[in-house]
Amino acid sequence: MKRIAAILLAGAILCGTTACSGGEEAGTESGLISLPLTDSSVLDASEILPSSGTSDPLEEVSSREASSAPQAAESQGASSKQASQSPASSRTQQEEQNMENTYTNPVAENANDPWVIRHDGQYYYCYSGNGGVCVAKIDSLTDLSTENGVTVWTPPAGTAYSKELWAPELHYLNGRWYIYVAADDGDNANHRMYCLEGDTKDPLKPFSMKGKIEETSDRWAIDGTVLNLSGQLYFIWSGWEGTENVAQNIYIASMSNPWTLSSERVLLSEPEYAFELNGTPFVNEGPAVLQRDGKTFVAYSASGSWTDSYCLGLLTYKGGDPLKKENWEKSQESVFQRTRTVFGPGHCSFTVSPDGTEDWMVYHANQIPGSGWSGRKGCIQKVEWVNGSPVFGEPLTFGEPATLPSGQE
Repeated sequence: MKRIAAILLAGAILCGTTACSGGEEAGTESGLISLPLTDSSVLDASEILPSSGTSDPLEEVSSREASSAPQAAESQGASSKQASQSPASSRTQQEEQNMENTYTNPVAENANDPWVIRHDGQYYYCYSGNGGVCVAKIDSLTDLSTENGVTVWTPPAGTAYSKELWAPELHYLNGRWYIYVAADDGDNANHRMYCLEGDTKDPLKPFSMKGKIEETSDRWAIDGTVLNLSGQLYFIWSGWEGTENVAQNIYIASMSNPWTLSSERVLLSEPEYAFELNGTPFVNEGPAVLQRDGKTFVAYSASGSWTDSYCLGLLTYKGGDPLKKENWEKSQESVFQRTRTVFGPGHCSFTVSPDGTEDWMVYHANQIPGSGWSGRKGCIQKVEWVNGSPVFGEPLTFGEPATLPSGQE
């Protein structure tokens, strides 16, 4: 009897230990840590000097998990041995079918500021490359490839827009194709937004320079995008308040046509909350419009794009004049941020699934901390909706299976 009691007691201790370890792990994964994080890396852009890094609050969690790893591995090994001895361990036909209906991130090894649009049942991927602006026709969101890309515009030498072509966006407006791209003469301080117009209705054919997006203050400007509210166009972009690179803000102005502003710029967002203040200069950039069921949202990227803490914030349009800041509600916390295995997720674009029933986000992220601008990989993720508002969740772990976009074969 004493031997039986001792065995039972040892089993209880082992069970309790395992339960405690599992509970700690579950607790650390129940939500995102939104403490401000900073990182340092080498920047190759002129005029920008990122702040130095600080300690990472996620390291404490990782070390706790590492300390329990041997015990967890032993338990897992025992479970695996039992599973291998069970006939149920072999994959069923249903499981095999489920695997065929999944994808994993990344969907592209190199993808900076990815812009994808779906038009007339076809996806197009717009990006900078080959000394100009390129467009690729892609079969699906999981095929974010430049293999079939075509250079649709190459800037002439010796102009104000000959160099540093950043984050081009392809839009179909008023029956024509347009591309918005930031460019300069080789000096970052001279970055301004420019509009290219398609020569035909085929976005793979050449584009021509339509002109600079003229704005009264003529301040530094990048990452321009277009918002369409009931037929009225608005231009939203990232810019400096003055002539010094202190911070990047989000501005909006109305448009009289796809290449002309018709109002003064209005400040929509400036770096102010903790999630926006990692790295200097402080950054709000990469606005992207998301609309569904009559509601309008603008996601934007916050904190330094060279840091692991690059993330997304959200502006919600409440109605009324969109040129009034009070008609927009700003999230006070990041809506999409780094995890223990995904770093610097941001600069997104939005499109839809092949059957149009789902909204999908295309973004870049790093797999290795401290990679900065050199390690960006292309990723996609479904946008969920709760009570009429978008929910982005947390970035999918690289290599983790997720369900394909609805309607993709």
